[in-house]
Amino acid sequence: MSIWFYVAIGILITIIIVLLFKLISLRLSIREIRTTLTEILKSDTNNLITVSSGDKEVKKLCNSLNTELKSLRNQRLQYENGNQEIKTLATNISHDLRTPLTAISGYVDLMKESKDSTKQEEYLQIVENKTEDLILRTEQLFDFFKTLDIGVNIEKEEICINELLEEALANFYTIFKEKAVIPQVEITEQKIYKNVDKNTIVRVFENILSNVSKYSNGDFKVRLEDSGKVTFSNKASFLDRASVEKIFNRYYTVENAKKSTGVGLSIAKQLVELNGGRIVAKYEAENLIIEIEL
Repeated sequence: MSIWFYVAIGILITIIIVLLFKLISLRLSIREIRTTLTEILKSDTNNLITVSSGDKEVKKLCNSLNTELKSLRNQRLQYENGNQEIKTLATNISHDLRTPLTAISGYVDLMKESKDSTKQEEYLQIVENKTEDLILRTEQLFDFFKTLDIGVNIEKEEICINELLEEALANFYTIFKEKAVIPQVEITEQKIYKNVDKNTIVRVFENILSNVSKYSNGDFKVRLEDSGKVTFSNKASFLDRASVEKIFNRYYTVENAKKSTGVGLSIAKQLVELNGGRIVAKYEAENLIIEIEL
C-alpha cells in the first residue's frame, strides 16, 4: 500500500480522537452547567455559572444563562420587596381603619350613657371628626388598589393644556374655598398644545389637586409656562426631603401626626409616563413642588 494511505488513515484517526475528546469535553461542560444551574436555582445565592471548558460557544452559553439568572434574581427581589411592602401597607391600613372605628364605637356608647346634652354634643363632634378621618383613610385604601391595575388605554391627540388645567382647577374651586385655600394661578396666555391622552392628563391634574386639598397646610400655587411645564407648589411643613424623594413610590405613605400623603401621586407618575412625559417632586422652603413636562 502507498504511504499516503497510511498517512490518510493516521489523519482520520487523529481527527476522530480530537472529535471524541471534543464531544467528551462538551458532555462534561453540559453536565457541569446543568449541575451548577440546579444548585443555584435551589439555593438563595448570588453565584453565577462557571465552566472549565475553553470552548467559545460553551462560554457564550454560560454568559447567556448568567444574564438570565441576573434578570431572574432582580425580578424575584422586586417581587419579594413588593410583596413585603403590600403586607406592611395592608397591616398599617387595617390598623388605621380599626382605630377610628373603635373610637367611634366608644364615643357612641358614651353618648347613650350620658344625660348631659353638652357632653353629648362634645362626643358627637368627636364622632364626626373620627368619621371624617375614617372616610379619608378609606379613600386612601381605594386609591391604593387603583394603582395595582390602572388598565389605561392611551389615545393621544393634540390637546390644549391650558384648558385642561383651567377645567381641573374649576372642579376643585368649591373644595379649596371650603378649606380657605386660595390658589395663585399663573397660566400663560400662549396656547400650549401637547400630543397626549386627555382623560389621563385630567386625572393627573385632579390627583395632584386632590392631594393638595387634603394635605396642604398653607399657600398653593399653580403655574403653566410657555414651555409647557406645569408646576404645582403647596406648603407642606410636615414633609422633609427624604419623604419627598419617595413620594412617587407605589407603596410609600408619608405619615406625620394627622397628615399622610395618599397614593394619588403614584398614579399621577404612572399616567404621566404613559403619555411619554416626566414628573418630578422637590422640597424647598417647606414647600412640596411637583413639576410636569409633557
